[in-house]
Formats: sequence, C-alpha cells, structure tokens
Amino acid sequence: MLQKCEGIVIRSIDYGETNKIITIYTRELGKVGVMARGAKKPNSRLTSITQLFTYGTFMFQRSNGLGSLQQGEIIHSLRGIREDIFLTAYASYISELLDKSTENTERNPYLFELLKQTLIYLDDEVDPDILVNIFEMKMLSVLGLNPQLDSCTVCGNKDGNFHFSIREGGFICHLCYQKDPYRLPISPMTVKLLRLFYYFDLNRLGNISVKPETKKELKNVIQAYYQEFSGLTIKSKRFLDQLDSLKGKL
Repeated sequence: MLQKCEGIVIRSIDYGETNKIITIYTRELGKVGVMARGAKKPNSRLTSITQLFTYGTFMFQRSNGLGSLQQGEIIHSLRGIREDIFLTAYASYISELLDKSTENTERNPYLFELLKQTLIYLDDEVDPDILVNIFEMKMLSVLGLNPQLDSCTVCGNKDGNFHFSIREGGFICHLCYQKDPYRLPISPMTVKLLRLFYYFDLNRLGNISVKPETKKELKNVIQAYYQEFSGLTIKSKRFLDQLDSLKGKL
C-alpha cells in the first residue's frame, strides 16, 4: 500500500554502496523505517529528501517489515542545522532522545509538532541549550515520568523556597529540606523555568534569555532526573556535552 506522510528524518544508516535506511517521525503514523534505494548516488532524486533533519512529505510503499521510499518533497531543509557542528550535535541529541523514547509508540501528532517546532527554532538560532531543556521536559510524560512540580513532594506545600529532590522525584520545600540531604539547591528562577518548560506550549516561545548559572542548574536537575528514572542511554549526549565544554572555552 502506498502511503503519503508528513515527516522529519531522525535517523539515517548507509546500507550497501548506494542505499540508505532512514527513520522518519511522521505526523500520521508515528515512527516509520524505510529503505531509500540509490539515495547515496549524487544524482538520485532521493538524495536531498533523505538527509538528516529534513522536514518534508514522503511517499513510501508500506509492508510488514521495512517500507520502501518512492519519492519525497522538501518542506523545510533545515540546512542551517546541518551546516553548524554545534547545532548538528543538539539536533542529533533531540532526534535520538525521541527515537529511544518511542520504540513502540503509535501515531502522536503532538510529539511530531514538538519535534518540528524545536528543530525549526534551532535552525532559526533560538538558544539551543534552552530548546534542549524544553524538549527534555516535554519528553518526560512520553516516558511515563511525572515529576512533582506543583508543590512539595513531601508535604504538599505550595509556598516558600524550593530545591529539587531526585529521591523524592520533584520539588522539596524549605520546611522539608532535612528529608533529603542530597537535594539539588536551585534558584527561584530555575524552579519557575522547570515548571514552565514542562507545561507551556512551545509555539508560544518568545525571546528568552537565561543566565549561565540558571542554565547550569537546569542542566544538572534534568540530567540527574533522566539518569535516575529514564533508563535511557543516549550516545549523542556525550558528544553534545563535550561540545558544550569546548564552547565554554572559546
């Protein structure tokens, strides 16, 4: 059966001398794997549409196993990402996180929109650190993880100062600090942003400027939470962290 879908290429593997196997995250079907025969040939009509992070429409023959890509049309090439080593690293991490989090996921138009909007913002040079943090927070519910961000995880208090408790799985208020000596101290701004990133609509993102110390707190909390609860191993995360370290020295 011939199927037409709107999608984004999130993974590409060379197969033989001239072919590619690509994974597309689609609006209509969720994650789909297809064989793109001859896509590695310079003059192939499939060369451009099968590049990583390309957003377009894809026509493919469906089967019980791997589908076969017939043709495609680019909607947005997102070339700016591929031409920048830092942006490529961020987009690779975002794509791999989505891929690893949706092994058996069916159609999810919300997730498609989240991926599309995140990559478009990335291509438009919106702060990549913040985009990654937002994407990570949005992916928690996909993984079945629900940190307590509305009140203290211990006593339910909604007022006062908060830190983050990995052990308790969310915010912990100043009255309960002694319950977790290993809590992560965070500023009121980090508290606000963690909650905002988890709940708000990414399409409403305006100009956002976050101080380096707040970024560090956000990264520490999100990274520790993922390590404790997600069970995921994201290979591109190590490379991204190395680039972040290098960027800090430039």
